[in-house]
Amino acid sequence: MGNQHLVYERYIWFDAEIQRERFPNASTLADHFEISRRTARRNIAFMRDMLDAPLAYDKTRRGYTYEKPFTLPDLPVSQEELLAVLLARNLIEDTESGFIGQAIRRFGRKLFARIGDIGLSERRVRQCFSAMWHSYSPSDSGIFHKVSQALLTDRMLFFSYYSPQRNQTTQRTVEPHHLQHYMGSWVLLAWCRKRQDWRRFYLARMENVTIRLPFKRRPASAWRHLLQSGFGIFQGSKTFPVTVRFSPHMARWIHEQVWHPDQILQKADDGSLTLTVPVADLREIKMKILQFGPEAEVLAPDELRNQIREEAKRLASIYSDKKNKTP
Repeated sequence: MGNQHLVYERYIWFDAEIQRERFPNASTLADHFEISRRTARRNIAFMRDMLDAPLAYDKTRRGYTYEKPFTLPDLPVSQEELLAVLLARNLIEDTESGFIGQAIRRFGRKLFARIGDIGLSERRVRQCFSAMWHSYSPSDSGIFHKVSQALLTDRMLFFSYYSPQRNQTTQRTVEPHHLQHYMGSWVLLAWCRKRQDWRRFYLARMENVTIRLPFKRRPASAWRHLLQSGFGIFQGSKTFPVTVRFSPHMARWIHEQVWHPDQILQKADDGSLTLTVPVADLREIKMKILQFGPEAEVLAPDELRNQIREEAKRLASIYSDKKNKTP
């Protein structure tokens, strides 16, 4: 089924080119998908002979068109593929309301209406599967609509943005490049004209969003590393290793977790576990480690180890018997 999907993508592209009156041919199909001309000609023949596409070659335009209106038939899908799509829908739907949630729910109803006797129903899927998020920031549906529209049409955004860290609101004009669903919240990666640098903006903290003039997108090589280079939402061009040792008791859970694709796990003879992950910023990893209390010890870097030590001192001060003792 996987190879069938890859080939079907060529049919979809070829059909779309014809619908746009761009007169595609074997050469353009081969160049677009990096396949041989021979394979491209076989794909075109399959569309004509097996999918009943009314293809006609226009010698003047040196490409194909349709002799009459034609709709590409749906690609057959398996129960497993439908289930994967429906589960992905549930992951996002449970964190969204308004425009986003409504659109996802409509899509689900349409999909269930078309699967016939494949053995799935909306009631059955909801009965057997669910997703749960906590501590996420829900976004306003109107803001999501404007941000996604600007993102897809390469237009700038202007909005008021609240920063909890500084407890202030600033006005931002940005060039949107990528919208990420992170831990249940939508986060926009954009070039900020105020800071003249890449910044992340939580949609939940935006207000008074307006769409502005078009802009020229920057190459993916300029921002892709900001999405996946290190642990957590805070990224950068450079990363460094953070190493944490977990107690033998906590190691039973940590060994089955993935904190980062490039993590390194090392188990000691006493049952403890050492985890090393690449990090570009200490803020999120520090909060993560503090969740484990005395079951986790930072081994490196010294900067993070010192930050955890100071946090431990403050906690000890808050919970000291002397401070809380009633006179």
